[in-house]
Amino acid sequence: MEITKQGKRKFLTLATTLTLALTVGKVALAGNGTPINQGSANVLTLAVYGDSPYGTTPTDNAQLNASPGFIDSINSDPKVDLVLHIGDIHSGKQYCTQAYDQAIFDLWTQFKDPLVYTPGDNEWSDCHKSGEGGGVYNKVTGQIDYIRDSLGNFVDYAKGDPIANLDLIRSIFFSNPGVTLGGRKKQVISQAQVFDPMHPSDAKYVENVMWEQSKVLFVTVNIPGGSNNDNDVWYAAPVQSLAQQKEIQERTDADLRWLDAAFAQAQADGVQAVLIATQGNMWDLDGKPLSHLTAYDPFVKKIAEKTKEFAKPVLLFNGDSHEYLSDNPLSASDPLNYLHPGFDVPNFHRIVVHGSTLPLEWLKLTIDPQVNNPASANAFGPFTWERVQR
Repeated sequence: MEITKQGKRKFLTLATTLTLALTVGKVALAGNGTPINQGSANVLTLAVYGDSPYGTTPTDNAQLNASPGFIDSINSDPKVDLVLHIGDIHSGKQYCTQAYDQAIFDLWTQFKDPLVYTPGDNEWSDCHKSGEGGGVYNKVTGQIDYIRDSLGNFVDYAKGDPIANLDLIRSIFFSNPGVTLGGRKKQVISQAQVFDPMHPSDAKYVENVMWEQSKVLFVTVNIPGGSNNDNDVWYAAPVQSLAQQKEIQERTDADLRWLDAAFAQAQADGVQAVLIATQGNMWDLDGKPLSHLTAYDPFVKKIAEKTKEFAKPVLLFNGDSHEYLSDNPLSASDPLNYLHPGFDVPNFHRIVVHGSTLPLEWLKLTIDPQVNNPASANAFGPFTWERVQR
């Protein structure tokens, strides 16, 4: 595709703006706070997990009650320096409430290391569903029948409205843009701080962050799974509302620009690898027809193209489908390649973190910038990993 001069100027403006902001951050922030640490070749170990804590019913707190011990198991590993949560802080059978979201935030204060979190579908884009306490479209009245408790009160925050619930997640977990959760606060760069002025709505996406560590650029992108990038029609109405259409379009465009910016920064800084973290499993049919994955095509295309241009290892983490998997669905020989066909990207690898079951599990990811492992079941480029159960 031909890129116009105007398009080039717009992208260069974004890349220059991002580079300037990151450079300023490096000067202003010291030690653990530095979002860009280009010179560091230290070994880094992360604990990566998602789809946790889960409940089988709105009142099932078994995994929530087991979470303090789970956090202790991560805290007690002296090699772990950073925690990454891939989204879904409750199941699709639990309600979307402010009290629950706040309880998870409070729980995460027990981590001694910085925690980076990208939201999942269950805590915002699926809150409209009746199973999560939202509601269902009434074909007779043409209105939404919202789920209520025995006292007649609405069960979900804002009646399950996805946009309101994403705003709630932002207000609780991202109230301090560019600063991680957990302990030993770490500075990162948020899209809310650095965005193309030609697209001011990108400033809303405070949850999209990036940083560099151990010669790897890390980037999180809000891509919800399950609901196919928020394409399940809210409240099972006959058609998508204008609000839903706007949500999908604005976030998709912002995400794609954020990926552009991340890879531009990675190229400019000469990092050795890129790690992408997002909740949605873009290769999971979830028992539905192939069209269920169509809305992910722009992201898959962008990641494939940028990974090929980068020509160094790119590791993608996602959750959502709950069962551990290590593969390269962008390889022409991979069984899942047919879901998004036409790509063959050997310098890509994907890990689905295990979740939603007891015992709770996290993935111990080690990054050694001095090595370049061939792709295998538990190693790729500077990355090696092992599953840890608690």
